[in-house]
Amino acid sequence: MAYILAFDWKVFLTIFASVFVAELGDKTQLATMLFATDKDVSKWMVFASASCALVVASAFGVLAGTFLSGYINEKVLAYIAGASFILIGLYTIYSA
Repeated sequence: MAYILAFDWKVFLTIFASVFVAELGDKTQLATMLFATDKDVSKWMVFASASCALVVASAFGVLAGTFLSGYINEKVLAYIAGASFILIGLYTIYSA
């Protein structure tokens, strides 16, 4: 229980910066901007909805990571994630 109350600013800022930079300019942000252009929709509703969606998606990521870490070594997961990003990048370059 004590680990829940401990707050590590270094870890927080590292994760925040990583997710923030990863989300800039991606299709999620572009879709949110598209919704915000609708004059009939409250900008607060767009913000709240997009924020909740990111929170739920992040929760799925945390749950999946927690589950996988029980079966796969953390270092192996890092290699898998890195290789996946490289493959996605190569596919994106190839299909452009």
